[in-house]
Amino acid sequence: MNKTPIIVEIIKSGNRYNAWDSDGKKWTSEIGTGTRKKAYNAGMALERRTGKTGRTYWWKVPMDRFNLTHNNTSTVNPEDIEIPEGHEEIVDFIMNSYGLKPKGLFMGELKWKYLIRSAVRGKNIMMTGQAGCGKTLAAKSLVNALDRPDFYFNLGATQDPRASLIGNVHFNKKTGTYFSESLFVKAIKTPNAIILLDELTRAHPDAWNILMTVLDYGQRYLRLDEADGQATIKVADGVTFVATANIGNEYTATRQLDKALHDRFTVIEMDLLNDVEESELLTYMFPTVDSDLLNNVAKISFLTRTEAITENARITSGISTRTSVEIAGLMFDGFSLLEAADITIYPQYDAGGGVDSERTFVKQIVQKFVSDSSGDELFTDHDIESEEEPTDY
Repeated sequence: MNKTPIIVEIIKSGNRYNAWDSDGKKWTSEIGTGTRKKAYNAGMALERRTGKTGRTYWWKVPMDRFNLTHNNTSTVNPEDIEIPEGHEEIVDFIMNSYGLKPKGLFMGELKWKYLIRSAVRGKNIMMTGQAGCGKTLAAKSLVNALDRPDFYFNLGATQDPRASLIGNVHFNKKTGTYFSESLFVKAIKTPNAIILLDELTRAHPDAWNILMTVLDYGQRYLRLDEADGQATIKVADGVTFVATANIGNEYTATRQLDKALHDRFTVIEMDLLNDVEESELLTYMFPTVDSDLLNNVAKISFLTRTEAITENARITSGISTRTSVEIAGLMFDGFSLLEAADITIYPQYDAGGGVDSERTFVKQIVQKFVSDSSGDELFTDHDIESEEEPTDY
């Protein structure tokens, strides 16, 4: 069956050459800078193709090919976005913003409008929800939709919060000691910037303390006590902070978020996808993979999530959307569903307890959706023996 080709238009924004398809999905990161720039200069679009060896590449095609796939009712050119200033115009912009949401982000209209409203009004936004439910994708979609300057900081990976958020004192043999501001300082001084604070609940408490005045609407400044003559840096007008947080005891290495810090955000909770929505997402992301296989991946994930929230659940957690996407990506690269499950799903579940283990239960779910003969030997004698607990005599 022929699949709709993926064709992108190259749009120049400042010094960047971004690639957008007709559904508003951004493909910039997958295409080399030189390829995008050459296509833009030639006034041509790019089509995603697969060679005989299975390697994916991008080929220049006439813009007419892109225009044939263009749906004006569902795609908005980021270059054409102009956020009004008057109250009535802002309200109209928010209420009609759903067309800015990319099809690859499954988010209800109400929550998307709330997300847009928070950004337009300069609110601090906290995206919450289970791991892999699309928090970071939603934040990045907001950046792409409004085409604003953006900065990304993974607070969970920050080893030295003070150096990452404020800066460092350095020594030069010729000039002596000097203070070097961090990228975060540059970010908060950029008007209308969207600053993504990823993994906020994994951040060190020192990072939270530094952010307190930055996020407070009545203060909005960062103190630089190391810099002579520059005690504070004011947050520029229009700056929006978007944080992602995993909240719950099931997430290791997370901390209970300080109440004062939590109150500095408006919270948007991301919903987990059902099997139909997840199947649509996987089909959108991997249109060349057999749709029945993608449906099976979505059903497996949904069944684990449903089981994990029951009163007497046999597993402690469900498969995240991030894992489902990884499985679909493996099948895109030639792996079978069973092989992909063996690599990505089973290691997430405890094998202790033999046939009564979480891993065995999840294997039984996967087995229902394995259509090839490999499913007949899903449980070998070796598997059962290795999962059984040793007996003391």
